[in-house]
Amino acid sequence: MMKKLLLSFLLVFTLILSIFSQENTLVFVHPTAYNLALFTNLINQKIVDIDNLKIIGVYHEKENYDYSKSESFILDNNYTNIELREIKESLSPDQLFQKNNCSSVYTDLFKESKGVFFFGGPDLPPAIYGEQMSLLTRMNDPYRHYFEASFFFHLLGGSQNENYIPLLEVNKDYTVYGICLGMQTMNIATGGTMTQDIPSEIYNLTYVEEVLASDNNNQHRNYNNNLVINSTLFSGNFHEIKINNPIPIIGDSKENLTPLVYSNHHQAIEKLGKGLSVLATSTDRKIIEAIAHKKYPNVLGIQFHPEGTYLHDFEIKYRKTPNDELNSGKQILIDHNSYQFHLDLWKVFSDKMNVY
Repeated sequence: MMKKLLLSFLLVFTLILSIFSQENTLVFVHPTAYNLALFTNLINQKIVDIDNLKIIGVYHEKENYDYSKSESFILDNNYTNIELREIKESLSPDQLFQKNNCSSVYTDLFKESKGVFFFGGPDLPPAIYGEQMSLLTRMNDPYRHYFEASFFFHLLGGSQNENYIPLLEVNKDYTVYGICLGMQTMNIATGGTMTQDIPSEIYNLTYVEEVLASDNNNQHRNYNNNLVINSTLFSGNFHEIKINNPIPIIGDSKENLTPLVYSNHHQAIEKLGKGLSVLATSTDRKIIEAIAHKKYPNVLGIQFHPEGTYLHDFEIKYRKTPNDELNSGKQILIDHNSYQFHLDLWKVFSDKMNVY
């Protein structure tokens, strides 16, 4: 009898130990050395706190980036929990929103992970969402966009192909986060469209000086950089946003929030993709700042940047104009009582990865 009790105890203990030692695998899309440095900084500061985290960085072989820099970053910092995977399967723009040569890759990544993270980046090719290219749109890495748009479609589905069954139907609690370009790609992959230039198309502004003279909350990047060459200027702009439903973002009460955020973009969501809802907008409600999925609770897209090292370090300082005093992004957020908002955002992300 005693022997059976001991064996039962050992079995239960082994089961509990296996649960707590299980890796929380997160897929990183476009794992450049810069993006890896941003995220590992958040981890090292305990801003992101995920138990037994393993990162799989994936990229397409035709991306416009030298990933030997990422390999060196991993080796130099001895990150044994980060691996890189180069995807070699061919992918064409007319096959993104259907089963294609990368479908098995997306499925395998989904099965071996608990979440996926999409970073910021350059303008999307308008042809992906069925529009002609504006003179103000710049396209420099098409295969990155093809790979990420198709990955999003495989995860969430879209109006382009109503018969496709999304991967998240198998696991509705899977975590999907997209920042800046990541949110925009989430939108077009589910059937949405984009405004290709905010100042000209939304505010009817033609000149840089007109943008700089407008309300600061309507400026989504630092247009002073168009007029001067100065490495001490922020590339983006700090502005307020209006959050109507903070639950999917920071897990707070249902009060309306107006935090200060840091943005660096000139394009915005126009028509929403299938299954998406708006969580936050610009203060004038003309720009969508955050989206969630109506069916899958752990899917979030945000247009602003909460990840930058310059937002979490007092020693890294910039200015908006050449005449301003140098200041850290962290101090700017603290002075506006908005730094805790950024910490809460990352806590909710960590909790999603730890819980299910």
